[in-house]
Amino acid sequence: MPEDEPWDYTLYVPNDLRAVTVCRRTLRLILTLHGLIGLVDTAELLAAELVSNAVRHTKGPAALRVRRTREGVVWIGAWDTDPAPPDPPCVLEQVVELEEGRGLGLVRACAQEWGWQPSARFGDRGKYVWCELVTA
Repeated sequence: MPEDEPWDYTLYVPNDLRAVTVCRRTLRLILTLHGLIGLVDTAELLAAELVSNAVRHTKGPAALRVRRTREGVVWIGAWDTDPAPPDPPCVLEQVVELEEGRGLGLVRACAQEWGWQPSARFGDRGKYVWCELVTA
């Protein structure tokens, strides 16, 4: 597959904190196989925060979705069954001081863009919380 070809993967996971590790390792493998090893550490951190929030704060299943656009943007999203918007992220200065609630603050600090959107997937209402990393 040429490097500029878009791709899209979705990993469905149960509501289980062990799913965070499964998602991190799967994401590492996807990015490595697509020649994006330079993004792996940051992408793993962001995906772990997003998936962790999805399984900690909801009761249903979750999903990790990762895709790359022709323009070189890697989009990482975590879907969960709660349609309510996430709490606003803390600012960077608070990230180091807080013991909990840092996840979206880290996402905000490390990603080029982030956001959330309502979504009805897999027969359930819910939302995607997502972020973007630029590859080029």
